[in-house]
Amino acid sequence: MIDTVKKTLLAGLGAAVVTKDAIESALHDWIEKGKITPEEARHFAEKLVSTGESRWEKAKEDVVSKVSDVLQKAPFVRRGELSALEARVAVLEQAALRAQFAIETTPAAQPSSTPES
Repeated sequence: MIDTVKKTLLAGLGAAVVTKDAIESALHDWIEKGKITPEEARHFAEKLVSTGESRWEKAKEDVVSKVSDVLQKAPFVRRGELSALEARVAVLEQAALRAQFAIETTPAAQPSSTPES
């Protein structure tokens, strides 16, 4: 699952690079054709970068939130939980060994010496 998330994010980054190149090319063409001034192109590029960065941050937050939700709902045991269970099992094993040792070292009950009727 983590690999899928990584691949998705990397694909998004690849698309962002292609988009950036395409935008720079289009802006350069518009400047050459006189449709916009270099100042307008710079302002437009800054606005796109700002919008892109805020959307990227939002997307990262959404991914982190979704992954966190999935991990919390999935039947995984966390290291801390596993360590706590291991400690509890060790305590129970020691108690079982002590109980077994106590039974083995306690003298057996003497049979009663009452005559049968």
